[in-house]
Amino acid sequence: MIEKKIQKKLEANLKNAKIFIQDMTGNNDHFNLVAISDSFENLSLIEQHRLIYSLLDGMVTKEIHALQLKTLTWAQWKKQN
Repeated sequence: MIEKKIQKKLEANLKNAKIFIQDMTGNNDHFNLVAISDSFENLSLIEQHRLIYSLLDGMVTKEIHALQLKTLTWAQWKKQN
C-alpha cells in the first residue's frame, strides 16, 4: 500500500518520527498526513512542509495527487495532547 511506503520513507528520514496517514478518498492518491518529529525543531511551518515534500520527491504528482499536511514537533504535540 502506498500509505506504508510514505510512512516508511518519512520515518526513515525524519529524526524520532511518528507518522499518521489516512487515505481520504479510497483511491490511494489523496492523503491526510500528520507528522511528529524532532527534525522540525527550529523550522518554520513552510520549511517543515518543504522537508516533507523533498523526502517524498518522485511520489508527489506521480503517486500522490493531493497531500494535506500537519507537522508538529514533539513539544508541540505534547502541549496539544
